[in-house]
Amino acid sequence: MFMMSFSRQSPLVAMTLSLMLGLSAGLIGCRQEAGSAPAQPVAQVEVITVIPQTVPDEPEFIGEAEASRPVEIRPQVTGIITQAVFPEGREVKKGDRLYQIDPVPFQAAAGSAKAKIAEANARLVQARQHLARVKPLLAEQAVSQKDLDDAVAEELAAKALLQGARAELMKAEFDLKNTLITAPIGGLIERSRYYEGRLVSAQTDVLTVIHRVDPMYVVASVPESVILKRRHDIDEKKIQHPGLYQLRGVLTLIDGSTYAHEGAMDLLEPGLQTETGSRKVLVTFPNPDRLLLPGQFVKIRFTGDSKTDALLIPQRAVLQGPTGPFVYVVGPDETIEMRDVVASDWKGSQWLIERGLKAGDRVVVNGVMKIGPGAPVKAVPLGATGPAPGTPLPPARPHG
Repeated sequence: MFMMSFSRQSPLVAMTLSLMLGLSAGLIGCRQEAGSAPAQPVAQVEVITVIPQTVPDEPEFIGEAEASRPVEIRPQVTGIITQAVFPEGREVKKGDRLYQIDPVPFQAAAGSAKAKIAEANARLVQARQHLARVKPLLAEQAVSQKDLDDAVAEELAAKALLQGARAELMKAEFDLKNTLITAPIGGLIERSRYYEGRLVSAQTDVLTVIHRVDPMYVVASVPESVILKRRHDIDEKKIQHPGLYQLRGVLTLIDGSTYAHEGAMDLLEPGLQTETGSRKVLVTFPNPDRLLLPGQFVKIRFTGDSKTDALLIPQRAVLQGPTGPFVYVVGPDETIEMRDVVASDWKGSQWLIERGLKAGDRVVVNGVMKIGPGAPVKAVPLGATGPAPGTPLPPARPHG
């Protein structure tokens, strides 16, 4: 009976045993597979070691070109313009004729002044002769003291009249001379604002303007914040400064080209402009080819200063995060640390780092996409890795 019941149940038991054996074998296989899975490889990154350097410190600003001497041409006498003889918009030399004002009234005034001088001379001669006659008569009591006093006064009055006539002649000759208006300086002259037949008033009407364009001035405005920071850096020996008036200027024109001539610092305005909170700086540039013109906008870079202990890193090492720029730094335990930085200026292909790094830090340059804060890495110097796997080798050079 026992045999009978076993035989009836044997197919079911066999299936159960087979299933259990299969599941056990699967679990054992999974455990063996999990135990044999390889560990994740440590990411390799390329780093640079931050080393302090001395680099040029060359701030750049927007500037505007100005004529070094803009001279307004005004008449010194009131009269009618009879000639305007200069080439408008071109270059004139010092002493070139510009305008002629009708000289006839001034010639007449000069002639009248000369006649008054002659008359005053005659009166002076007469007064001196009268005084010479009166003086000996007083000793003989032939005339009174009053007669002598009148003769002396008459001589003094004649001298005064002569002096006045001479001054009147000087003024008349000055006016006559200034009927011809000449260029007081050389430079580019604007178009004339008055022409022949126009009545112009002395020292009032502006006839034209001459611009001396060699040399030229470039004027830039430097913000107060930049001035204060620069003073602090100089005081703390972060910047080597040769002196304000030892600085030089380099211009970049609107087409991106560099102006061929360097400029010299000429003036730093003593006070701030209240509307902009900045100080004006004036730099003088040679302009022999007349490439700079009044009103032209340029970029001006000041050279001569240098920054000591500057920290430079490649631009691609600086990333942008929610709170601002940051870099990845490899710590002593070969793990990644995220470091916020302040990058102030570009130096070629590198950022100048003001805060956030120190000498000796290892900054990740290549491989930043494979890492994050706290990740273990293998750091190698920048450029030390070979070509990536799968990179085709260069073709072999033929022999012979």
